[in-house]
Amino acid sequence: MNDSIEQRIRNVMSAVFQISADETNEDSSSDTITSWDSLKHFNMIMALEEEFDIEFGSEEIVDLLDFKRIKLIVLKKQGIRK
Repeated sequence: MNDSIEQRIRNVMSAVFQISADETNEDSSSDTITSWDSLKHFNMIMALEEEFDIEFGSEEIVDLLDFKRIKLIVLKKQGIRK
């Protein structure tokens, strides 16, 4: 099930940052994706909330700066343990 969630996160990141889903991996972050800026960060948050039918708190939003943390927080919100 985690693989499906990972792929969904990759698809969201791919669409928002206009990169191939294959370019996103465990090391993808605001430091490695050149198109990642504050507006696209906000767009990614909204897209993730819509994709997973969840809502992020303000502390979580500022933490969602890399694939690993995004996955961890989404799994937590989905009630899935890593």
